[in-house]
Amino acid sequence: MTQSFREIYERAQREPDAFWLEQAQAVDWFDEPSRAFDRDLGIYGRWFPDGVCNTCYNTVDRHVEAGHGERTAIIYDSPITGRKQHISYAELLTDVKALAAAMLDLGIEKGDRVVIYMPMVPETAVAMLACARIGAIHSVVFGGFAAAELAKRMDDAEPKLVLSASCGIEPNRTVAYKPLLDRAFELAEKPPQAAIVLQRAELRCDLVEGRDHDWAELRDRLRAQIEDGREVPCARLSATDPLYILYTSGTTGKPKGVVRDNGGHLVALNWTMGAIYGIDPGDVCFTASDVGWIVGHSYIVYAPLIRGATTILFEGKPVGTPDAGTFWRIISEHGAKTLFTAPTAIRAVRKEDPDGEFLKRYDMSKFEALYLAGERADPETIRWAETLLDRPVIDHWWQTETSWTIAGNPRGIEFLPVKHGSPSVAMPGYDLAILGPDGERVAPGAMGTIAIKLPLAPGNLVTLWRADERFRDGYLAEFPGYYSTADAGYLDEDGYLFVMGRTDDVINVAGHRLSTGQMEEVVARHPSVVECAVVGMHDEMKGQLPCGFVVLKSDAPEDHQTLEREIVAMVRDQIGPVAAFKQIVVVDKLPKTRSGKVLRRTMKAIVDHEPFETPATIEDAGAIGNIERAVASLSASSRR
Repeated sequence: MTQSFREIYERAQREPDAFWLEQAQAVDWFDEPSRAFDRDLGIYGRWFPDGVCNTCYNTVDRHVEAGHGERTAIIYDSPITGRKQHISYAELLTDVKALAAAMLDLGIEKGDRVVIYMPMVPETAVAMLACARIGAIHSVVFGGFAAAELAKRMDDAEPKLVLSASCGIEPNRTVAYKPLLDRAFELAEKPPQAAIVLQRAELRCDLVEGRDHDWAELRDRLRAQIEDGREVPCARLSATDPLYILYTSGTTGKPKGVVRDNGGHLVALNWTMGAIYGIDPGDVCFTASDVGWIVGHSYIVYAPLIRGATTILFEGKPVGTPDAGTFWRIISEHGAKTLFTAPTAIRAVRKEDPDGEFLKRYDMSKFEALYLAGERADPETIRWAETLLDRPVIDHWWQTETSWTIAGNPRGIEFLPVKHGSPSVAMPGYDLAILGPDGERVAPGAMGTIAIKLPLAPGNLVTLWRADERFRDGYLAEFPGYYSTADAGYLDEDGYLFVMGRTDDVINVAGHRLSTGQMEEVVARHPSVVECAVVGMHDEMKGQLPCGFVVLKSDAPEDHQTLEREIVAMVRDQIGPVAAFKQIVVVDKLPKTRSGKVLRRTMKAIVDHEPFETPATIEDAGAIGNIERAVASLSASSRR
């Protein structure tokens, strides 16, 4: 008899070791784990501690060995460059072996770190898998990220090697990566020893003699060695060995290196592909994200390939490459069963094509469901997509730290009733709790901090890179026995979760979590700025946009438009264009408490035209009116 999702969830909660050992049988091990969880290892315990595996073997080798080498692994579709490519599992294996061999020849060993600073091209997936093959720990940094931010990640991870490209291609411009990479080498206190650089036809770059290596030359030479019989075996790795480090913004502006293990990640992602997304071996799935973010790690590269599915790697935008029908064209042309993207992408499509005229041009007969994550999916957007597509539109909620769904709708098991505004219910492995300030669970419908009772599910972060204490302080200390998500929300009577927003000052811009504190550090460096605060203001398209309030020095120039352009350029240069920082408001003073704390929450309420109460601890109530007048003076064009 087929089990309901509720029965499966309750069994996973009641018998977690038995449940996850059963799921572990669906992947291949060199040494199968005899136990699921050891509570005495790591900070809160570790999954499959005596298992020995290799993630690359499970993503590529095992499918080729099973006779599926001709199956398409990756479909590369780049409407920006006009290139399309189908890469079989057998071809992918050859390229992964070649790059792995090149890294071994450069002295990269198990446990060494490799930074991947790449655009959305197949070689990026090859780079990740090649690192996984030899046991090197990769850290993907969003292509085009500012040199200073790249240098910070270099200093934290201490990589021996960087895998990069000459450029990235945007709809209206070419972003030269190599100058940014070279500058990061200069800024880093502990720069890597070498770089392998992919030369793209759109913009070639100069290579530094003795340090940089040409990707294509190495690939061709090592491919020949592979064809001549050179073996590049998959390293035998403990399930608890790190697979990758992925940096996410912290409230201090110092990046946090989330550490993912091999075994738990492997088992969990394989389970999710069938249970949550309904993807089987041979199916085509389309995740429109970037490999620099967690969605790209989990659902462009690892999970689809672990499952033996075909993944679409898309280099483009939801609109403008060339039009608002791009997603539908890709789904139709490649036979995608699912689309996973951010709500902001669907809002952009809706803005450009509200009546869905582009959709009418394409055959969507193989398409089954749209999945949304990365930010709160507003009910209006979901309803629009449901009506347009006549398919399930599934909001689900998770974090960089978890690598897969905390709360969602398990369509592959049972499609649960949808409640607009909710990502649905907790997945197996997650005991969700809404906690009050005292750490006690609150009643259904009451707001509080969303927390997860320890231990965390397989595939969740095991710590922060070389920062165990920061991990404890940042995630575990506030509510002993729980992991704090730093999100606020509530559970209703049916166990459906409603996520209402962050509890700190990290804002969500088009699905990208960015630290306002980090932006403030940049703004404060402008010579005319004496004080500043950055808050997230609501935006219909991107979810949130940063808005900077600045207090100027008495001798500052009166040309505020020039000031704004200069500050925006500084943030773009030092953090990156992903911050979408475009709004500066000049004020006489910032509202503060008597202890000197800036009232950012109050400022955000003013920016979003929401009701608020003036805190009793405010130093000067007149500062509130100052902010209100400044916000009221913003023109509609400046707020867009």
